[in-house]
Amino acid sequence: MSPAERTPPESAPSDSAPPDSALAEALLRCADEPIAVPGAIQPHGALLAVTEPDLTVVVASAGADAVFGTAVAGRTLADLLEPADLERLRAGLAGDLADIDPLRVRLPVGAVDLVPHRVDGLLVTEWEPLAGAAEAGPAWHRRLPSVLQRLSDTATLEQLTEVLARDVRTLTGFDRVMVYRFDRDWNGEVVAEDRRPDLEPFLGLWFPAADIPAQARALYATNWLRLIPDAGYTRVPLEPATVPGTGRPLDLSGAVLRSVSPVHLEYLANMGVVASMSVSLIDRGRLWGLVACHSYAGPRRPSYPDRVAAEFLGRTASLLLHTKVTAGEQGDVVGVAQRSADLVAAVGRAGRTPLPALTGDDGTGRPTVLGLLPAAGAAVRVDGRLRLLGETPPAERVGPLVEALLAAGTPVTDALPHELPAAADLAGTASGVLAVGLDGGDFLAWFRPETPREVTWGGNPHEKEVTGSGRLSPRRSFEAWTEIVRGTARPWREHEVAAARALGEQVAAAGRARAQQENRMAAALQRTLLLDSLPEVPGVDLAARYLPSADDVVGGDWYDLVPLPSGRVSLVLGDVAGHGLSAAAVTAQVRHALRATLLRDRGPGAALAELNRLLTALLPGEMATAVVVELDPAGGEVAVASAGHLPVLSTATGFLRAGRGPALGIVDDAGYAETRLQLAGDERLLLFSDGLVERRGQAVDVGLAALEAAAVRGGGDVSAVLDAVLAALDPPGTDDVTVLGLGRDSAQTRKR
Repeated sequence: MSPAERTPPESAPSDSAPPDSALAEALLRCADEPIAVPGAIQPHGALLAVTEPDLTVVVASAGADAVFGTAVAGRTLADLLEPADLERLRAGLAGDLADIDPLRVRLPVGAVDLVPHRVDGLLVTEWEPLAGAAEAGPAWHRRLPSVLQRLSDTATLEQLTEVLARDVRTLTGFDRVMVYRFDRDWNGEVVAEDRRPDLEPFLGLWFPAADIPAQARALYATNWLRLIPDAGYTRVPLEPATVPGTGRPLDLSGAVLRSVSPVHLEYLANMGVVASMSVSLIDRGRLWGLVACHSYAGPRRPSYPDRVAAEFLGRTASLLLHTKVTAGEQGDVVGVAQRSADLVAAVGRAGRTPLPALTGDDGTGRPTVLGLLPAAGAAVRVDGRLRLLGETPPAERVGPLVEALLAAGTPVTDALPHELPAAADLAGTASGVLAVGLDGGDFLAWFRPETPREVTWGGNPHEKEVTGSGRLSPRRSFEAWTEIVRGTARPWREHEVAAARALGEQVAAAGRARAQQENRMAAALQRTLLLDSLPEVPGVDLAARYLPSADDVVGGDWYDLVPLPSGRVSLVLGDVAGHGLSAAAVTAQVRHALRATLLRDRGPGAALAELNRLLTALLPGEMATAVVVELDPAGGEVAVASAGHLPVLSTATGFLRAGRGPALGIVDDAGYAETRLQLAGDERLLLFSDGLVERRGQAVDVGLAALEAAAVRGGGDVSAVLDAVLAALDPPGTDDVTVLGLGRDSAQTRKR
C-alpha cells in the first residue's frame, strides 16, 4: 500500500540490514532526491514551457510533435492553436489562470485539456488528451451537491473519512481508496477504506514516516492532487534538459504531468499497484493526511474534470476536519473548560499564595491542578515550594526534568524517552509530560504514564535494501507486521494544552499582582525603618545616603542612631537577607530588638551577642548582618563591633577588619569582640551596605579599594565625603545602597 510517494524508513540494524555507512549514504541520497526537478514527465500528455507575451516554446517534452502534428521547438502557440482557441487562451492569461483550468482545445490528436501555470518567469502549459480518460459521467456531477451534503452531515471524524473514501472511489473507479492520517511524527494510519471485496483490508495498518520523505510532504502541502495513470510508464525527458538562459532544470513542482521518483514506482510495483492517485487533506495549513487511490487491474486515468471533483471533495473534507475532531472531543472539552474556570477563580480568590487553591489544601473541595486534566500525577512549584499530587517521578527529579523540557522548547511531549533519553527510566510515571513555566523558575506540570500499544505496520518498517549502485530500494513485503511500541503515553490534546497554559497565565498574573502589592507594602514598611533625618548630636558630624534599588525591589538595608543613657551614641547599619515584604518585616523586628539591647548600654559587642540569641531563638532560619559604631562625642572614643558585615572604613587608617564576628542567626551563642580607637579631628568613619561595592563578576576587594580611594580624596565634611564616594563608585542600582558617615565636629555644627 502506498498512499503517497514513499521511500523506505530508517531502522535499527538487523542481520539482514546493509552496513551502517551504506545505509546512511543511501538514506541521505534519498532525502536529497530532486523530485521537484526530475527533468521528465509522464507519457499521458505533453508539456511546453513558453515565454510571454510572445508564447514562444523554449522547453518541450520529447514526442510533443506527435501531439501537435508538427515540430514545436522554437514555434509559438499561435502557430500551434486554432485562432479561436488562441484568443481564449490569451484572454485567460490576462486574468486569473484558474478561469482556464482547464481550457479545452482541439489538436490533431483530438480534444485536449490545456492546464497552464507560471513558474520561474515562464508559462508552463500541459496538454492532456481526452482520449483514454475514464469519466464518471454527467450523472455523478449532477449529484455533487448531495455528495457534499453527506460530508457535511457526518457527526464524527470516523464518519467523515468513511464517506470521503466511498464517494472518491465511486467518482474515480479505483479498486481501493483509503484515507491516511499522519501522526505527530509523520507515521501514517489508514483510518478509512473503500475497496473491491476481493482485496485484503488495509484499514488500521500503519506506515512509517520515512516512507514519505520531507520533500514529498512539502509538495503534498502545496499540490492537492497527484496522478500516476500507469506505474510502469517510461519517463519522457524534457528538451532541452535546462531552461535556456538559466542553466537550471525546469521546476515541475506544480506540474500535473511531473514524473515521479523511480523509488516510488518500484514501491508501487512491489505492492502490485498499477495506477495510483492521491488527494491531500490539509487542516488549517498543515498536511493532515491523504486520500490514496490504487488500481490493481490495470492502468487508470480519471478525466481532468473528475480529478478536479475529487480534489474538491478533499478540500471540502479538509475544512470539516477540525470541526469533526472537536465534535468528538466536545464532552472532554466542556469538562476541562469548567474545571479550568473553577481553578482560575480559586487562584483569583487566593490570598498570599495560590498553592493551597491549586493543591486542594484550602479545604474547599474544589478541583485541584491534578483534576484539571486526565493525568496520573501533577507537580506545582510556586514561590520555590514544590508540591506533588498523584503518581509522579521522585521529587528530586521533577524540577530538573521540567526545567530541561522547558529549556529545550519541548514542554509538551507524549514520548519523554525520545525527548530526554536520560529520563527513560521515568517512563512508568512520566512518558507524557505537559509543563507550563511560571515566573522565577516556578512551574505547573502534569504526568501521564507509559501506555504500551500494539501497532500493526503494512510490512516490516525496519526492512531495508541498498542496491549495488548505492540506491535505497523499497521493501518487498507488505504483510501485516505487529510490534509493541513502548515509551509513549496518551497524547495531549489541543484543548488540554490550552487549558494548562491558561491556568499558568492566571497563576503567573496572580503572582505578579501579589508581588507588586507586597512591594508596595514592603516599601511603606521600609520607609518607617529609615530616618527622615539624622538627629542633631552636639560635637558630631553625621550624614546618611540611601539609594533604593532601580529594579523597585525592596531590600533589607536599614540604619539607625540610638542615643545611650551614658551620653554616648550608637550608629547602626544592617542588612537582612532577602527582598520584599518578608525581608522588610524581619528588618523591623531586628531593628527594634537591637535598639532594646543597645539601650542596656553594655557596649556594641554585648548588644550584638544578645540580638543574635534573640534571632536564633525567635526567628530561626533568618539571617542578617549588622555593624555598630559607638561614639563618645565629648572625648572621641569609638568602639566598633560587627556581625558579619563589611568592615568600617576609616579615612585615616583604612578598613577596620579586626573583631568581626559571624552574621546574626548563624551560631546560637556567638561572641562579638570590639575594636576601639580614638577619632582624630579630621578622621571620618564610613559604614556601608554591600550594594555600594559589590559588582557581578568582580571581586569585592576591587570595590573596597575604589571606596577607600574615593573617601580619602573626598575631603571636607562628612556629607561631602559621602557625595564623593557615590559619584566615584556609581552603584549600578541592582541592590539597595546605604552609606553612613560620622566624624567629630569641633564647631558643634552639623553639616548635611
